[in-house]
Amino acid sequence: MSQATSRPLILVTNDDGIAAPGIRNLVESIADLGDVVVVAPDSHQSGMGHAITISNILRMSPHDFGMAGVEAYTTSGTPVDCVKLAIYKILKRKPDVLLSGINHGSNASINVIYSGTMSAAVEGALEGIPSVGFSLCDFAEDADFRTSRNVARTVTKEVLAHGTPKGTCLNVNIPKVAPEDLKGMKVCRQGAGHWADSFEERQAPGGRTYYWMTGNFTDVDKGEDTDEWALKNGYVSVVPVQYDLTAHHAMTELNEWELRLED
Repeated sequence: MSQATSRPLILVTNDDGIAAPGIRNLVESIADLGDVVVVAPDSHQSGMGHAITISNILRMSPHDFGMAGVEAYTTSGTPVDCVKLAIYKILKRKPDVLLSGINHGSNASINVIYSGTMSAAVEGALEGIPSVGFSLCDFAEDADFRTSRNVARTVTKEVLAHGTPKGTCLNVNIPKVAPEDLKGMKVCRQGAGHWADSFEERQAPGGRTYYWMTGNFTDVDKGEDTDEWALKNGYVSVVPVQYDLTAHHAMTELNEWELRLED
């Protein structure tokens, strides 16, 4: 694409696939803020985390997004694959901001670990790009994105103006409320939640057994400064997420171990 413009370059991706309503609402809400390039999976990629394709081929092709001025591509890969392909094969320079979403369903609390939406944003941060993942706490295909559109536009304008702290991206979750019922936005910490997983055993028509994972989420964190608290009380949660997974608080204890090899 031509880069002869001084307008911000905005890269948009997601994990629900290029045809999902969430990504269209995201693009529509920010399209006038810069030059938008969409690179998204050709199929549903939720729960892929930070997976990349290394043992299979990757396909990529132009896609008619149906919006004037929006350049779009679809790939056979994961959300992180999409970011990598965009940076190293499509764009002539790094984007000024990377936006991922709007996801259908929450990525608050421990869900951030599994999220393809947020992994795309983390990959952007790894590349030094101010990045944001947006998620709406509504899994319905006909979800109301009015509140999310306003939130996405507001946050994107701030990120374009200020960037994000080094080594971080933003995890933005939006409660399922009408615009007039939204109480505001809160910068939060990630809540301590837990999934109790279960597997339903089923039989395929040919008689072969397969398993379908289900589970129940439990919020075990009673703090009033968490993303889960904010969402339950009608606020948008904004959590700064870092890709440095070092547990710095544990280093002192580990240094007290007898970590010496035997002769």
